[in-house]
Amino acid sequence: MHERSGTIVSPRITVATGGRVLRQVRHDPRTIALLLAVPALLLTLMKFVFDGQEQVFQSIGAPLCGLFPFIVMFLITSITMLRERTTGTLERLMTLPMSKLDLLMGYGLAFGVLAAAQAVVVCLVGFGLLGLNAPHGTLLVGLLAIFNALLGMAMGLFLSAFARTEFQAVQFMPAFIFPQLLLCGLFAARDEMAPLLEAASWLLPFTYAYDALERAVSPQPLGSAIVVDVLVVAGATVASLALGALTLKRRTP
Repeated sequence: MHERSGTIVSPRITVATGGRVLRQVRHDPRTIALLLAVPALLLTLMKFVFDGQEQVFQSIGAPLCGLFPFIVMFLITSITMLRERTTGTLERLMTLPMSKLDLLMGYGLAFGVLAAAQAVVVCLVGFGLLGLNAPHGTLLVGLLAIFNALLGMAMGLFLSAFARTEFQAVQFMPAFIFPQLLLCGLFAARDEMAPLLEAASWLLPFTYAYDALERAVSPQPLGSAIVVDVLVVAGATVASLALGALTLKRRTP
């Protein structure tokens, strides 16, 4: 069977792959609830937890509008990709005349659409109903949320190769996501951490995702640093997709 080059992307195959993933998600109410409802509910819960402490809620809740998509998309993508591997769907797809980039870009397209929907819902709830502020515009927060979701998607695709069961995929959350959440600066300033932890935080992509969001919801001028943050997040996304492509084994019948 003819094998297409791994560096050539077919728009038709990419769109078809993305459409298949979206149809699968559409028939899974639990995944839809996790994508759209859970982040908004958690943000609402946080509003009542910090009732009467508006400044605290603003400093934590506003960045979380852009970080929730990263966390949720990482979890959903790693589990979805694991199912594709364990059910043999991925193996069958890799026997077809499609490149690895077709497959990865198809997943990226599908989860990009889901990320946009999630960002809209979270931002509408956070900035429209719960009183959060975005001095530089809610649109900027939404765009950063989509970038972060794509990063979570790419990392989920890559790390799914190291799990054998869905339980193992879920275990990547405390092992991989939670340390980044603690070290990114959301709960404690990085310059107040132990020197080793502060140094480690600069190696984690979540740190740059949070920095960009912190600048987006701060009344201070954005400056050029936000461009660096976005470029690091984009670079980490591309690197994760490249590593994910290495885990895809093509078999010809």
